[in-house]
Amino acid sequence: MRAWLGSGAVQAVLTLVALVWITPLAGLLLSSMRSDRDNASSGWWTALTDPGQLSLDNYTALLADSGITRAFWNTVLISVPATVLVVGLAALAGYAFAWLEFPGRDAVFLIVVGLLVVPVQIGLLPVAKLFGAVGLFGTVPGVVLFHVAYGLPFAIFLLRNFFAEIPREMLEAARMDGGGEWRIFSRLVLPLGRPALASLAIFQFLWVWNDMLVALLFADSGSQPLTVALQQEMRQFGSNISVLAPGAFLSLVVPLVVFFAFQRHFVQGVMAGSVK
Repeated sequence: MRAWLGSGAVQAVLTLVALVWITPLAGLLLSSMRSDRDNASSGWWTALTDPGQLSLDNYTALLADSGITRAFWNTVLISVPATVLVVGLAALAGYAFAWLEFPGRDAVFLIVVGLLVVPVQIGLLPVAKLFGAVGLFGTVPGVVLFHVAYGLPFAIFLLRNFFAEIPREMLEAARMDGGGEWRIFSRLVLPLGRPALASLAIFQFLWVWNDMLVALLFADSGSQPLTVALQQEMRQFGSNISVLAPGAFLSLVVPLVVFFAFQRHFVQGVMAGSVK
């Protein structure tokens, strides 16, 4: 494309695409800092020429709402453990499927791959009954456990394929130097797999943080995350932009920070294996 259009044209197209993606985010930010009266009487873009419309009063009122702040921390308590557990367990299982010999390894891995095609909606009702029987329904651990269970098949598949690309000679040299499996895994495989681990962590965190379907079913009023809390605010107050806009932007900020913090590792993980 660069050879056909020229670097200047490519940069112009990419700039236009970036503006298209950034415009809704800018509109949400400006709307969240305007009053209901201003949002009802004019578009958010008028704040660009009249900065006096902008204030942090909506955010102050939002953070003073105990329900919203509790939902925010519930989201953190759900997303962080679900991400850490999925990455940790998948790394152990991926290494085992890639480099350890044990009976039924290929059959078990095929079962894991087969679980990738199972839609999450199929498991909602039976898992809800199971959680109700063991006392996990309507709790934060129950939501975390559901996300871990449904996030593991893809995570194991991804990491197993990445770990399998590590040169066998490198692992054999480590074994000849007296390294055990745990030492090889922790000192050699994990550092080499850092790009894949970071990519998986970003995908899992964003998936759990933005989830509403699972939380809507498995979380009660005391354990509901921010997505469910905002959905209930929308049902109760309709088009109350002064509540919904800052809440939506607050929910958006954390994934953006996580993505940009791990952006370098994410790109490395996406490009891993594309070149030698």
